[in-house]
Amino acid sequence: MSNDGFEKYFAEFIGTAVLVFMGCGSAVFLGAAVPGGHLAVAFAFGLSIVAMAYVIGNVSGCHINPAVSLGALLDKRISGKDFVGYVFFQVLGAIAGAALLFAMSRTAGVDLTGTLGSNLAAGAGGTGGALLIEIILTFIFVLTILGVTADSSKTAVAGLVIGLTLTFVHIVGIPLTGTSVNPARSIGPALFSGGQALADLWIFIVAPLIGAALAACVYKVFKGKK
Repeated sequence: MSNDGFEKYFAEFIGTAVLVFMGCGSAVFLGAAVPGGHLAVAFAFGLSIVAMAYVIGNVSGCHINPAVSLGALLDKRISGKDFVGYVFFQVLGAIAGAALLFAMSRTAGVDLTGTLGSNLAAGAGGTGGALLIEIILTFIFVLTILGVTADSSKTAVAGLVIGLTLTFVHIVGIPLTGTSVNPARSIGPALFSGGQALADLWIFIVAPLIGAALAACVYKVFKGKK
């Protein structure tokens, strides 16, 4: 692995760890426990993306999400090798972020029974509903990313647009699934939560990848590709 390759992958590790720690941390410590907790969690995820976009965007592109990396791969923006490297380090970063959050929560005496910001299908009416909402939300999120990052003149505002998009998909999805749109973000907390979060995990891996693939296909139509 080249040093340049390692820098990209390490950036994805750090970015994903921050996203999980801050986003899921807001769900653990706020969530529905305080007025406006739902919105606070949504903005925590969105602002995490904004911050990381301006920190590591010039290193790795700040995917910090296997679904985003899949969209980039299908749009021929990254190689297959980089896709595998990105996803591997994104998942490691998510696990590290969840581990730090778990340790901090235990120290603070927070009851983590069945939580840690995990994604669950029950709020969406079960498996079918969760699959549908996650596919739709990921489609919107990845399509936005592909569009806003394709034009170099939008580089200065791309991080903000992407962060705001992640915020509004969370506003819609939190009451239903907790909002994943990111397999790595779901894997980390589920490993520490266990139980139903682990049983439902496959939904939050499969659905975002389907949504990302659909977004890449639609974006190719927008660009007039065959």
